[in-house]
Amino acid sequence: MTIVNFTPWTALLGGIFIGSSALLLLLAAGRIAGISGIIAGIGSMPDKRWRIAFVAGLMLMAFFLFDSGGFTAPSLERFSVIRLVLAGLLVGIGARLGNGCTSGHGICGMGRLSWRSVVATLVFMAAGIMTVTLFGLGA
Repeated sequence: MTIVNFTPWTALLGGIFIGSSALLLLLAAGRIAGISGIIAGIGSMPDKRWRIAFVAGLMLMAFFLFDSGGFTAPSLERFSVIRLVLAGLLVGIGARLGNGCTSGHGICGMGRLSWRSVVATLVFMAAGIMTVTLFGLGA
């Protein structure tokens, strides 16, 4: 497996940013920063404005970081569009079945010491490890 641009300091800084933003959202608005729940609520909840702003901020920051030249993302050119769409759908279905995603369970839930989130995160990690191992996608 090849890790692109990994350094302990960037990982630590990223973890601090993610944890701080999740804590800020919880303290300021009483909301959990679970991305699947935030996105699911855009279409049906009356409080759409903060949800749209949150998702827009995620996307804009990613574009900003990668356009600045300081970060690079691994190329997805070797994968077909059908395979990428199928992978995205499976992740979405898994998040729905797990009643949350890795951000909701792995960051917020585990930070609140929720056993349900600990179990969900372990299942997510095991499924990811099995998928990479079975399909040889780590190289």
